[in-house]
Amino acid sequence: MLQRILDRINENNLEVNIELIKKAYSIAEKAHEGQFRESGDPYILHPVEVALILIDMGLDTDTICAALLHDVVEDTQLSYDDVKNDFNESIADLVDGVTKLGMIEYKTKEEQQAENIRKVLIAMSKDIRVILIKLADRLHNMRTLKYLPPEKQKSKAQETLDIYAPLAHRLGISKVKWELEDLCLRYLHPEEYYELVSKVQKKRNERENEINEIKRILNEKLEQSGIKADIDGRPKHFYSIYRKMYYKNKTFDQIFDLLAVRVIVDSIRDCYAALGIVHTLWKPIPGRFKDYIAMPKPNMYQSLHSTVIGPNGQPFEIQIRTWDMHRTAEYGIAAHWKYKEGIDDKELDMDDKLKWLRQILEYQKETKDAKEFMETVKIDLFSDEVFVFTPKGNVIDLPVDSTPIDFAYRIHTDVGNKCIGAKVNGKMVPLDYKLKTGDIVEIITNANSKGPSRDWLNIAKSSQAKNKIRQFFKRTFKEENIEKGKESIEREIKRQGLNFSEVMKSEYIEVVLKKFNFSNLDDLYSSIGNGALTSNQVISRIKEEIRKNEPQKEVVIEEKVERKPKKYENKKPGIVVEGEKDLFVRFSKCCNPIPGDEIIGFITKGRGISIHRKDCTNFQHLAENEPERVVEASWTGEHTTNFLAEISIEATDRYGLIADVSTILTNSKLPVKAINARTTKNNVALINLTLEVNNVDQIEKIMRELRRITGVTDVYRNLS
Repeated sequence: MLQRILDRINENNLEVNIELIKKAYSIAEKAHEGQFRESGDPYILHPVEVALILIDMGLDTDTICAALLHDVVEDTQLSYDDVKNDFNESIADLVDGVTKLGMIEYKTKEEQQAENIRKVLIAMSKDIRVILIKLADRLHNMRTLKYLPPEKQKSKAQETLDIYAPLAHRLGISKVKWELEDLCLRYLHPEEYYELVSKVQKKRNERENEINEIKRILNEKLEQSGIKADIDGRPKHFYSIYRKMYYKNKTFDQIFDLLAVRVIVDSIRDCYAALGIVHTLWKPIPGRFKDYIAMPKPNMYQSLHSTVIGPNGQPFEIQIRTWDMHRTAEYGIAAHWKYKEGIDDKELDMDDKLKWLRQILEYQKETKDAKEFMETVKIDLFSDEVFVFTPKGNVIDLPVDSTPIDFAYRIHTDVGNKCIGAKVNGKMVPLDYKLKTGDIVEIITNANSKGPSRDWLNIAKSSQAKNKIRQFFKRTFKEENIEKGKESIEREIKRQGLNFSEVMKSEYIEVVLKKFNFSNLDDLYSSIGNGALTSNQVISRIKEEIRKNEPQKEVVIEEKVERKPKKYENKKPGIVVEGEKDLFVRFSKCCNPIPGDEIIGFITKGRGISIHRKDCTNFQHLAENEPERVVEASWTGEHTTNFLAEISIEATDRYGLIADVSTILTNSKLPVKAINARTTKNNVALINLTLEVNNVDQIEKIMRELRRITGVTDVYRNLS
């Protein structure tokens, strides 16, 4: 394996410190001794493969060493200080940058993913090589994904498609991006993937003959004009075909540009000369020409693109670029790294190339909510761009479908906050106008403007604009939102018939603050007041915490809506209290006793005797404080009266779950009075049912049936 590394270094003509790389390999091999991958291969194979990918990108000594050592801090006894002492601080920092936060416990998988991405992005801002190692690490893991269980395959593939492939795109590393996307498609949509592979194979000979003819004609014309060029056919990768079929609703036969012709020349002048020759040979399709040389993409990509009608009448795409542009197109920012050798980082101006990263890092400082942060990252990484101009001719890149509001906030926060209108190409447009590439945008402001409207949150497309608008409202209306939030919480507690002091205990509040990433209670109230969070979410989370951590403690002290007390005689159904009849009794709604439950009575002040289940935690608290009020009670006679019973179902969320529950409810012929269902961030479905029954046997029978449903993990009666 070491020889493979050395051979690959020679093939790529890299000037690196061979002895240091040998040392890194030796330490990594020893540290991972006895460890194996799911495939059964020695673990050292993985860091070697990661290093080989980075060698092909032309990276430096420190990066190759860090690639070989990237798992030692996480998976072996070696520490950051060990790496620093054996090598240098640069290599130790690179290893630390890609080390996962596996030692920290997070409440949700999304929160863990968000924190991992935060760390990678922050490390990237210090040294871009961190993400290059991370991408190589993910690429090799995706290449060996077949050895993992199907569930993990899908999870890893989805995360890769959401985060790592877009990161590779943003950094211009198309070679890695294409392979990651195709591997993701293979595991997320295997049927579609293998069907595409089969169809593409069938058309290969036909396309190769066609492309060879195009290359022959074009090469002849370029030689006649004195232009030296390398012409090749580039097959469209499978995920690109899949996206076009899925999002544009096309069949495979309707996709004509399955192969693009790539022309690589020596100079920019030759690029435009070659384009002229192409357009004299074949008719260009209007609106399908793009000049990424004059206006490069944010990921540094440069090329001329044109779609023309080929010799057989079928359209094909042609790309024309220089060799430098081609290296950048394949390896993006990594293609520039070799020019940094021996140069002080401070002397390098990478700002333009990484301005999108700076924007994401600004957002991550402003939001503590994991879900919101991941939304921001996905929008900024995934969105295609439009390029518009300021009145002075400066180019501004924005996500597709952006509006003048997005443009205003991209210029400056104050411009956005004071915006009252916009002109596009000299004409007034509404603020929800969708900007197009080439538009010249002018923002009209007013110093007396009261600020953005809440409607702007639905109009803005970019995460930057939305975050700035939210900040404005949070800052301007924080006190008002705190009061609104307090009132909302109090109303929700009363609505659910809960006791305020029991619910809002400090230990529960601390859990909720940590769960929703707030530093204090005022911030929580403010978030409820501005609509970012609902009071029901907060109360539900507290109730879950009580059930989980204090199962012997009941939050409900007394329901606000009570049944009218009934006087039971020795009839059906009936209650006997310490051998006496005709006593004034009522059923307590904190535990909803049903005939068949073991029951107990509690003498209330002025409202007769309340009947509880013996295991009711509310009753246990009452009995501890006033044991003299406890009286024995029992059922008597037959019971035909209906009683309300509440049960909860916990299950892994899946398609058809509610239908399966409904089928069992229908077959039981028990009246359903209420049903409420929701899904947590962990993909757990929570279903609450209120049924009418006349004895405990009926409720136990239906609970048994519900437990047999595929994916159901728990079914239990509610005590609140």
